[in-house]
Amino acid sequence: MKFFLTIPCVLLLVSTITAQTTSPTYKEQYRPQFHFSPAVNWTNDPNGLVYYKGQYHIFYQYNPYENKWGHMSWGHATSTDLLHWHHLAVALTEEKGIMIFSGSCVADVNNTTGFAKPGGPTPMVAVYTGHTETNQSQHIAYSFNGGSTWKKYWRNPVLDLHKKDFRDPKVFWYAPKKYWVMAVVLPNEHKVQFYQSKNMLTWALLSEFGPAGDVAGVWECPDLLQVPVVNGGGRKKWMLTMSISTAMQYFVGEFDGVKFTNENTANKIFRPDFGPDYYAGISYNQLSGGAKPIMIGWANNWQYANDIPTSPWKSAMSLPRELMLKKENNEWLLLQQPVSNISKLKADTLVDESVLVSDVKHYDTKSTQLEMLVEAQPAANGICGVQLATGNGHYAEIGYDAIAQKLYVDRSHTANQGFNKNFTKLSRYEAPLALKKGVIKLHVFFDNSIIEVFANDGEAVMTMQVFPDKGDDGAALFSNGGTATFNNVKIWKIKSAWN
Repeated sequence: MKFFLTIPCVLLLVSTITAQTTSPTYKEQYRPQFHFSPAVNWTNDPNGLVYYKGQYHIFYQYNPYENKWGHMSWGHATSTDLLHWHHLAVALTEEKGIMIFSGSCVADVNNTTGFAKPGGPTPMVAVYTGHTETNQSQHIAYSFNGGSTWKKYWRNPVLDLHKKDFRDPKVFWYAPKKYWVMAVVLPNEHKVQFYQSKNMLTWALLSEFGPAGDVAGVWECPDLLQVPVVNGGGRKKWMLTMSISTAMQYFVGEFDGVKFTNENTANKIFRPDFGPDYYAGISYNQLSGGAKPIMIGWANNWQYANDIPTSPWKSAMSLPRELMLKKENNEWLLLQQPVSNISKLKADTLVDESVLVSDVKHYDTKSTQLEMLVEAQPAANGICGVQLATGNGHYAEIGYDAIAQKLYVDRSHTANQGFNKNFTKLSRYEAPLALKKGVIKLHVFFDNSIIEVFANDGEAVMTMQVFPDKGDDGAALFSNGGTATFNNVKIWKIKSAWN
């Protein structure tokens, strides 16, 4: 996780801080209705994603005191379906000058830590970065009641290189060697280090990976996980991800319990999301057998995150995404799809048709909570796609350039951009993408202030924030440079998960 500034830690420990410090309505302007957001105050990186006893836990970077970055702690919520969330008390609080930065969580079912007494409850263990002005080190805390209350390990830190920047541990059980593996970054050196431990209390270095790929900014929030291969008969590959300033990248290859070996082109950058607003994505630990891996990211951008015009909360998470891999042109490519549970929230069908478009075709949807499916055949030299948040001359555009073979998102024509100059500058993003049999398939989710695009069954994904005026609630299809054929155009309203 990144930080803007250092805030002196002069807080008294308040063990009963909760995420519900006011009475939000969850009906505020711009409030996402089917993406996770805290009730009040600032959030950034998702942390400690773990599935335990039928519940999905999400911990997250959280400021219990105000609606901007600072006093980093771990907020906490649970869900049985990744849509409807129940807020719990703040799990881990800033204390004794140590902020709680990003990390992961596991259920220590074999009691490797020795924290549990014989016959006692399974300990849930959080592994996180303890941050001070001069040092970052890895700490642990444990809970015997499913994460409701926590105790920090009395001998923290468990891993300390005495470095100012050394953070964001992702821990998982590596069954073949019967030990825990930690992936953690040296941000400025652009390295991921891998450590092993039998008990999570003492750690030994295994290997390092990097520098590689995108080294334009500091590396943060690593994840190492197995991802199934499409039509692979149960085959899986290892994927290593990390975040870089305002973007993410991934590598695919093998991990033998000691080192990770990348099999993709060494000097090519592979993005899980090509938009401006997806960062710090990590996957769920300990999902039930056979489940596809699920990743959640932070739907914001450090270039303007503190200034987005939302209150009483600031920032939200992406939709949970199921992950698969496929090999194409001798490269491993990530495929992502929103979890299927989202279909539970479909309400009215607003559009169901096929149509030819040579300019702009408007739909009076009167909603900024939409799901949209489009199969578009662009003109040979044309640009076509979808516009959302239309009205009063405003719109956000998701388009495909047939000549350049690029998917793009563009929010330069949306309302309310003046809160930060970087938001205006970072308006257009592109992703290389080939047509499939002459067609581009777009699966789009619009949730009041978040747009997520899954193109060609998740080959390219883009996330961006917009802040439309209240009257900007239409949708449209467009085509420039010729007539485009739009087949199977479907638009649904999406109900709130917070009612």
